[in-house]
Amino acid sequence: MIPIVSIVGKSDAGKTTLIEKLIPELKRRGYRVATIKHDAHRFDIDHPGKDSYRHFHAGADWTVIGSPDKIACVRRLDREFTLAEIAAQISDVDLILTEGYKREARRRIEVSRRAHTTELISRPEELLAIAADYPIELDVPSYSLDDVAGLVDLIEREVIATGNRLPPLD
Repeated sequence: MIPIVSIVGKSDAGKTTLIEKLIPELKRRGYRVATIKHDAHRFDIDHPGKDSYRHFHAGADWTVIGSPDKIACVRRLDREFTLAEIAAQISDVDLILTEGYKREARRRIEVSRRAHTTELISRPEELLAIAADYPIELDVPSYSLDDVAGLVDLIEREVIATGNRLPPLD
């Protein structure tokens, strides 16, 4: 299974921004990266009137649209998939970064900004690291929100180099 690192935090903490910074640094180091974003609300990636939208709304269970440089898939589900079930469908990457999935996340980097709150959503034992704009005194590696190289060094050392071995849950 491909190693997964989940970027978690409260709303508007900067999770997406951190992922946008991590991806180019991981790519610069030669890694292939996938992302999975959890959306608790319903989303639509297609638009009314487009052929693929019409196929799906006519009842297709899968609708795939492909072009020379990308592919997109919309699949009808009977239930919400777990993070593990979604990750199992991904191949040809070295690492999966997720945004959200705070209930399922095993390797977490929590993002926190003083302007929003200094209350974390994770317990220290759940954290791989913290990325914040203020000092945090926990027995967990802590990084500045801009220390992308340091965070990727940690991901390489603690996640990619160890394969998919996870620390035991207490």
